[in-house]
Amino acid sequence: MQIDRRGLAALGVSVLAAPAIAATATETTQVRAAMDKFAALPAKASGLVSVQSGRTKWEVAHAPEARLFVGSAVKTFILAQTLRDVEAGRLAEDAQRPIDDTVRSLVSPVFDNLTGTTQLRNVLEAMISHSDNTATDAALAACGVDKVRTLIAHAGLTQTQISNSTRQLFSYLAGAPYGVDLGWDGMKALQKGKSFGTPRAALNDVETMASTAREMVTWYQAALNGAYFAKPETLIEYKRILSMADAIPQGVPPDIAAYGKGGSIDWNDFHCFAFAGQMIPSGAKVTFHLAINWTGSADGVQPMFSAYINAASGVLIAAQKAVS
Repeated sequence: MQIDRRGLAALGVSVLAAPAIAATATETTQVRAAMDKFAALPAKASGLVSVQSGRTKWEVAHAPEARLFVGSAVKTFILAQTLRDVEAGRLAEDAQRPIDDTVRSLVSPVFDNLTGTTQLRNVLEAMISHSDNTATDAALAACGVDKVRTLIAHAGLTQTQISNSTRQLFSYLAGAPYGVDLGWDGMKALQKGKSFGTPRAALNDVETMASTAREMVTWYQAALNGAYFAKPETLIEYKRILSMADAIPQGVPPDIAAYGKGGSIDWNDFHCFAFAGQMIPSGAKVTFHLAINWTGSADGVQPMFSAYINAASGVLIAAQKAVS
């Protein structure tokens, strides 16, 4: 077993100021071809690109309603709720948060061997920029998973699900009962191959990180339009941190402003890559979600990752050209 990472207000606010005008065939042909190439990957694929350029709005999709495991892509919801708590005065970004074995989790390139306290701002940046799972569980401890789920429900996202924490996710997948946290000692034992029961599928209806392309695009269109924040400075901070995601330089064409989060997992023979967000080429808003799930041996992960990056970036490059 391997667990790995590469790179987890109302919807009525409109993203259009005027009635939409359909795109021409010329604008969508290359994007459609690129999406078809993405869909042809030897995996279960789901993709959606939604473009708003002036009064023109159009989209290209492949299986956008398919519910897939998306891993750390769901951390965008944790970031949003934590910042909502900051703007409401319940939390402060410059307040110290503990980093210790109570929140330490697997796949934590920033905080793995550190113990002490750090500003909440650093926690949020580590969660997004390096997908640090210890940072994720520290952020969830600060804002509360129930509040994040309430935000998801408020956004109308019925197919989107986050785990209680990354540690409880790993515990559940390893066979522990729902709601059980095996603790840091359990995580270390799990990393060494210890079994805690019958392993479970990463994509399930109990403890998982899942969504659809339609719901992730809907979320980003509204969130990046300020729908869930009361103050303009909160939206600015949300965008600032999302712009740090390590998936952006791998998937978005160079020199284009972009916001988003990637996700992945290797769990036994199950694997996932996902990338969702929005890029702003030539003043247009290109909101996207591109994800694959598949089963296969560990030695096939790196070739699939290369193929995924090539296909996903190809879709975004085609979208950039369509609006330029």
